[in-house]
Amino acid sequence: MAEGESNADKNVEMWKIKKLIKSLEAARGNGTSMISLIIPPKDQISRVAKMLADEFGTASNIKSRVNRLSVLGAITSVQQRLKLYSKVPPNGLVIYCGTIVTDEGKEKKVNIDFEPFRPINTSLYLCDNKFHTEALTALLADDNKFGFIVMDGNGALFGTLSGNTREVLHKFTVDLPKKHGRGGQSALRFARLRLEKRHNYLRKVAETAVTLYITNDRPNVAGLVLAGSADFKTELGQSDMFDGRLQAKVLKIVDVSYGGENGFNQAIELAAESLANVKFIQEKKLIGRYFDEIKQDTGKYCFGVDDTLKALEMGAVDMLIVWENLDIMRFVLKNHNVDEERVLHLSPEQEKDKTHFLDQETGVELELVESSPLLEWFANNYKKFGATLEIITDRSQEGAQFVKGFGGIGGMLRYKVDFQSMELIDGLEDIDLDDYDY
Repeated sequence: MAEGESNADKNVEMWKIKKLIKSLEAARGNGTSMISLIIPPKDQISRVAKMLADEFGTASNIKSRVNRLSVLGAITSVQQRLKLYSKVPPNGLVIYCGTIVTDEGKEKKVNIDFEPFRPINTSLYLCDNKFHTEALTALLADDNKFGFIVMDGNGALFGTLSGNTREVLHKFTVDLPKKHGRGGQSALRFARLRLEKRHNYLRKVAETAVTLYITNDRPNVAGLVLAGSADFKTELGQSDMFDGRLQAKVLKIVDVSYGGENGFNQAIELAAESLANVKFIQEKKLIGRYFDEIKQDTGKYCFGVDDTLKALEMGAVDMLIVWENLDIMRFVLKNHNVDEERVLHLSPEQEKDKTHFLDQETGVELELVESSPLLEWFANNYKKFGATLEIITDRSQEGAQFVKGFGGIGGMLRYKVDFQSMELIDGLEDIDLDDYDY
């Protein structure tokens, strides 16, 4: 899978977790019948099953009958969910079970179990009047990996930073001749030797950077920071020996007072702001590419719900771009008179107009089969259409323009699609030619 695709998939998974956290945090129950269970990778299902059996025994002694029954019910639900797994999945297992009270005051059972999209190294069992989502929030921490090259006259250090985890990948020392003022021809010879040694040092750093920061012909870091106390870092950034793929990834060049690990720590502090902007910049570039298609009038773009869904069904969408707060709902309605289903996509304003839910000919109310936010439906189905999904914010100027001007939904297409002709054909199909005399 290409780097862009895996990134997009990861962003979709993060959006799903964010949404789940929001709904779990809002949920409240009566008594302490809401169970949060997190099992880390490599733990044993049998150990957790035994722990739940012990908890069931303890809960049987709860004095309040209502609370006792609801807690026992929640533990039983968790036990049933656990039976679906023969072993803990590679990334761990998250289970939420309990009875919540809805806004209308009705009780509703919640049973959720899933394997997170990245390893969750937390062990948790809590029975409370709310669900505990702190460990899920940790999954959303930015895991972009950044490379650091710290170089001075004594040597170079290569490291990475991902979230709060820093790692030294490699370091080496170097013995460079110092400048000195011996007279005569030797001064020129020493200057030449000195330049040669510096050149070889830069070459070694450039070659090491390729072995560490490039995997399968593409950079394995989201960005690079060059740091040092002398001019080496600047020379490296401008050198022909430095691989072009890595050159393009340089986010910042920083001056540090030390070399080695102290320099690495200092470089992380000095580059913090640039690293935080990476996601923001990636989003700006992405929407910029979309706007370029429109400016050049390539026809390889779509916007608005109707055109985007048409292009998606044709398999023409390469990249689907949707605003994270898109408020359009997807309704599937059934007309029992003619036994057919209808799909509607409505904004909150359109939803108020109940005529959308009637059969236009008979005025009979159509049965609502399912309803879900359109973005949620995209997140679960985009792969079926051979597209990638990018969920964007409106925090950048470009993002805000995309939401305001294009309704927060659009896509880049694999080939040109003439939507006007498609509308014309659809219109002709609605006309019954038998009504006309020739």
